[in-house]
Amino acid sequence: MKKSVTVGLLGFGEVGQVLADDLSAVSGVALRVYDTQFGRDSVPHRALHSRKQIEPAASASDLPRGCDVVISAVTAAEDLAATRSICDGLAAGTYVLDLNSVAPGTKRACAAIVDDAGGRYVEAAVMAPIAPRRSRSPILLGGPHAAAFQPRARALGFSDARLFSSEIGPASATKMCRSVIVKGIEALVTESLLAARHYAVDEAVLESLGDLMAERDWRAYAHYLIGRSIEHGARRAEEMYQVASTVSAAGIEPLMSTACATRQAWAARFPLALEQGEVGPMLDAIRDELKRNLAC
Repeated sequence: MKKSVTVGLLGFGEVGQVLADDLSAVSGVALRVYDTQFGRDSVPHRALHSRKQIEPAASASDLPRGCDVVISAVTAAEDLAATRSICDGLAAGTYVLDLNSVAPGTKRACAAIVDDAGGRYVEAAVMAPIAPRRSRSPILLGGPHAAAFQPRARALGFSDARLFSSEIGPASATKMCRSVIVKGIEALVTESLLAARHYAVDEAVLESLGDLMAERDWRAYAHYLIGRSIEHGARRAEEMYQVASTVSAAGIEPLMSTACATRQAWAARFPLALEQGEVGPMLDAIRDELKRNLAC
C-alpha cells in the first residue's frame, strides 16, 4: 500500500489471529487489536503477547480511534454487542467490515448501529474455511459502501473480495444457506459414523459412500469433517442458530438447521478425540467418553 493505513481488529480468536498475521505483512498497515479476553490468561491474551508488532487497544471503544478501517471477527452470538461496543470511538467515515457469520437481519441491525454512529458499514461473507487461503479466501461484500470499499479490501490483502450486492443482506443470506449444507454434512457424518461404529459397520458405510462422491477419500474426509465439528463446534452452533433464523425468516421451519446446531454444540464436548489421527480411533474416543459420562 502506498500510504499508511491503520486497521483495528476486533476479536483475536482463530480468524482474528490469521488476519492479524496477514495484515501485519502488508506494507503500510498499522494494526491495533482488541479482544474481551485480553488481560487474563486466555488463548487471545497469549497469542497477543507472542506477536510483539501488534498494538493492543485499551478497550473496544478505544480500538477505532485513529483507524481507517475496523474489522469485526468475533463469534456469531457476539456480533451485535461487539458492534455496539466500538461505536463510542468510531470516527465519521470509518469503514466497519463485518466478517461474522450471522443472519441478514443481524447484519442489518449492525449496519444501523454503525450508520447511527457515523461509520460506513460493509457486510462481508467469507465463503470458505479461513485456512488454507487465509485473507485470500473468497469474500462477498454487500451494502451501499461495499463498492467503494472493495479496492481498499484488496489493498489490505483480501484479494478475492468481490462486490456482491449494494444492499445489506444478500451476501450473508448466501453464506447462511451454504452453511445448511456444509455444517449439516459435518453433523450428518458425525452422527452416522458414531452409530455405524457401534454396529461395527463403519468401514462398510465409508466404502459405500464412494458411490456418492467417488473422488473422495472418505476415511480422510470423515476424519476432517468430524474433527472440524469437535474443534469448532461451539462457534459453529452459534452460526447455525443464525442460519435457523435466516431459514425461518424465509417462511421455512428450520428443522435441519436447529438439529445441526444441537449436534455441533454436542461435538465440542470431545476435544480429546482430536488427538486421534484416523477416523476409527476418533470415533472410539468419542464413544469411550460417552460411556464414562453415562457411568458417572
